[in-house]
Amino acid sequence: MKSTSSVISGHKTLREIIVEDLREAIIRQKIRPGERVTELEVAERFGISRTPIREAFRQLESEGFLTIVPRKGAVVSDIEEKDIREFYEIKGVLEGYAARQAVERMTENDIVCLEQFNKEMEECAKRQDVSGMTRAHNAFHELILESCGNRRIQQVVAGLVRQFLRFRFYVASLVHVEDILREHADIVAAIRGGDGKRAEACMKMNARLGLEVLLKEFTAGGNRDDK
Repeated sequence: MKSTSSVISGHKTLREIIVEDLREAIIRQKIRPGERVTELEVAERFGISRTPIREAFRQLESEGFLTIVPRKGAVVSDIEEKDIREFYEIKGVLEGYAARQAVERMTENDIVCLEQFNKEMEECAKRQDVSGMTRAHNAFHELILESCGNRRIQQVVAGLVRQFLRFRFYVASLVHVEDILREHADIVAAIRGGDGKRAEACMKMNARLGLEVLLKEFTAGGNRDDK
């Protein structure tokens, strides 16, 4: 008989199911920074033992979503300005390199897909659909990462972006959408023109814009409770 932590449901272990459930709740601010997440509450919710819950908590701690505090248990990690800065510093460097490498590998069909993602972002912005815009934005960047030929970079950035989703929903805003679309268009133009150096510079510029916008929103309204 398999242990409780290895029970499979839809090809996912209980630990994976719990991780995904709690991660989504934290991203969407259903559980806010500083709030406790108890093993007992999760165990009662899922009707399971605490073993897979402890494993899930450890994973979420390694991803930066939870902080395990002695004698207090698990609490949702705070979002700090330095976290946002560090994210964009790393993201800009890695995605810039990926864009430069992708220039040599992307097909015309790939480039058309980038343009379509940009168009989808624009349409979502008109509908005030933040979630849809975020999906299209992520798809744009993911396609470039997939095309760079470096799986490790893909994995590192994917892990960072999972945590970054907290920031997107924490200060969700459609401010400066035009700037983002324009910079994405510049990235596409550089890739289509075969200019790797320019593609890298545009990607880094895009990261700087994201940092500026998010820090502004974080400072001005990051602590609003009306989302």
